[in-house]
Amino acid sequence: MILSEQEVLQALMRARVRVSGAAWLIVRDTHAAEDIFQNVAVKALTRELSFERESALLSWAFITARREGIDWLRRHRRETSCLDSEIMELLEHEWQSESVHPEGVRVDALRDCLESMPEESRRLLRLRYFDGQNCEDVARTMGIGLNAIYKRVSRLHESLRLCIEGKLGDAGPDLEIEAP
Repeated sequence: MILSEQEVLQALMRARVRVSGAAWLIVRDTHAAEDIFQNVAVKALTRELSFERESALLSWAFITARREGIDWLRRHRRETSCLDSEIMELLEHEWQSESVHPEGVRVDALRDCLESMPEESRRLLRLRYFDGQNCEDVARTMGIGLNAIYKRVSRLHESLRLCIEGKLGDAGPDLEIEAP
């Protein structure tokens, strides 16, 4: 079942602080981060997007907020000290996670899941997160279009999430968030 506009808006409003926080990590400007959150909400409601689960919506919102933050920085050409993208990824996953598993167990599960992936997928992730290349650089290095890289990274994130949850024995992939 696809989330209704009302359900999308309610979920985004519950996650407002976290999504704005993800934008703030990049732009380091409270007002810009709030503007970015509002842009994300408008895009979610006005574009022809549909989400089957709240977790898919929130994943999209975090990625969109990060991209909007990077675009904002480019437009404003400000010098800023941002956290390394790998650290931002870890923070994002922690914000989305309600796991009670000790970190070592999660890291072991991640390592196992990465090892079971095809070499090309591991290469893409290595270039993006361990070698610190942005998606444009990864696209050039691998000879693949930028949009294809974004889609592959998104699919790999989802695949890793499902694999880790399976190894940890979590009951389901959706975060249970009660309505206000």
